[in-house]
Formats: sequence, C-alpha cells, structure tokens
Amino acid sequence: MGLFSFTQELAMDLGTANTVIISNTGKILIDEPSIVALDRKTDKMIALGEKARQMHGKTHDNIRTIRPLRDGVIADFAAAEQMIRGMIKMANKNKKRFFSPSLRVVVCIPSGSTEVEIRAVRDSAEHAGGRDVYMLFEPMAAALGIGLDVEAPQGNMIVDIGGGTTEIAVISLGGIVSNKSIKIAGDDLTEDIQDYMGRQHNIKVGERTAEDIKINVGSVLTELSDPPEDFIVHGPNRMTSLPMDVPISYQEIAHCLEKSISKVDSAILSALEHTPPELYADIVRNGIYITGGGALLRGLAKRFTEKIGIQFHVAEDPLRVVAIGTGIALRNIDKFNFLMR
Repeated sequence: MGLFSFTQELAMDLGTANTVIISNTGKILIDEPSIVALDRKTDKMIALGEKARQMHGKTHDNIRTIRPLRDGVIADFAAAEQMIRGMIKMANKNKKRFFSPSLRVVVCIPSGSTEVEIRAVRDSAEHAGGRDVYMLFEPMAAALGIGLDVEAPQGNMIVDIGGGTTEIAVISLGGIVSNKSIKIAGDDLTEDIQDYMGRQHNIKVGERTAEDIKINVGSVLTELSDPPEDFIVHGPNRMTSLPMDVPISYQEIAHCLEKSISKVDSAILSALEHTPPELYADIVRNGIYITGGGALLRGLAKRFTEKIGIQFHVAEDPLRVVAIGTGIALRNIDKFNFLMR
C-alpha cells in the first residue's frame, strides 16, 4: 500500500451490535460497537464506537446516542452513513496519502434482507465513499470464516446468533439452500434480562447493565460444569428509588432467557424441516456450527445438542467469524460467484 495505490479494499461486517472492518490482507482494522453519538442541534458526529457506547444512556439534551441498525437492518439512514464513513476514516487514520483512493468494499447483510434493505446498505456504503460495493449473505461469510468449503456439494448448517437477527442457513454448492432469519437475538435477550430484573427483583437496570449481566452470568442451562460467580447489580428500587444491590446467578438468567432461546430452537427445527434429505444426512454427519455473539452464552451448544440430537459446535472467535469470512471473500472476489453487485 504505497502512496499511489489507487484502490483500497475493505471487508465490512456491519452488525447491529458491532462493526468489524478487515483489510485485504486479513488484518482486523476496526472492531467497535455500532453506535454513534450526534449533536442534536447540528447532527454532527461527536463520538463513534466504544466512546459512544460509554455515553449510551448517560447523555444530556444536546447529545443523542443512536444505534443506526436495528434487527440487522438500517433503521436510521443518516446515522448509518456517518457511522460507516467514520469507521472507514478510523481504519485509514494511520496511512499517509495525498488523495483518497477509490474503495472496494464487501459488506455482509442478513440472509432475510428484502430488496429495500439491501439497497439501503448499498446506498450507505456508496455515500460513504465505496466505489465498488459487493454484498455477501452473513451465513455464507460465517461458513467461509469457519473454514468450510462452501463450494463443495455438501451440506453445512450455520446458526448465526447476532445482535439483531438470528440467521439459520443450510449451505451447499456456494449458495444458500434453505434459510430462516428470525428477529430474536442478542438485543432481545438483553431486553428479557431488563424485564426480568424489574419484575423479579424490583430493580431498574439500563441496557448496558443488562448487557453486562448477560456477558458475566449469561447461560441457557441451569446446571453448568464450570459455573460463573454471581454478578452483583447496583440500581434503584422501582418503588422507592432507594439503591439496591442484587446478586444474580446464572440459573436465574437461564430461566429468564428460556422463552427466547426456545424460539431459536424451533427456528432451527423449522429450517431442518425444509432441508432436502441428502443435505440433512450431511448435516447430521458434520454437525451444526454456531457463530455470532450469542454463541458465547454458556451451555448453548450442549442445550441445542440435547434438544435437537445433532452435534453443535461453537466456532472459535465467534464474534469475528463473519468478518473473517468477509475478508476471505474480499481476497477471492473474482473467484466466488455468490457475491452480489
């Protein structure tokens, strides 16, 4: 990458919760929460990523923090554009150049996206400076990131539990054979925890605290071989507004997430129902891969394996698998014909 490289290539995993940008050498340039802080009067961007996340829920009237993506879809177009532009700028901040090169970007999108949603992502990327914008479905990217041979005549199933959507897809011959995209994912689990704390313990918790509870004691089984320590939550009592400290155990969280996780169960079963029998046999033999932030919930693979009877594997580094796969697609742009223009 000298002073005179005319095209710059980036791979982007534009997620509801986190955005990851990878260069064409496979190096992770950016891994930040998908959130921006804007000035209410001028709509200028004040902060981005982790800085903006620390402001989330703590702002005054002049600042608003926005998560531009909801349920895997761009909800706030202007904010999304500023975020993408800011992220690309951050990825380039240590490169000295006389002029800005033309960008070639591969962006991943949820497999259940409608034409309009795909269009929104493409327009945002183009407005943020992308000359060539390619699209890739998330389960496809996840399969590449795990290291599966996606073009082989063999069935593989991916369950990608992200922040906004859960994607379940069967992949064979470089395409998606059957897919199911449900809008129950990390954000909904966080909301479940907020509701539960309010109902059960009479304590008000914000989105960030609920997220911390999920990370520290989040589990889907009531009996774990290696249980985490209880997490102490500080917050106001809902009735009296006096401060409370409540210890939360992983068993409680397992009960509170049960309803949402069982919806993911049934979505996986429904995707398996629509799978051709030959591919079904492959899936039973190879197992099912879980990726995305939801894969970090304790006991998830075990629970699914017991419930469905097919071996589940959690991908290594599940948070970045999709981004790594997008990076692989970027390096093989001419070879893979499943990239969409």
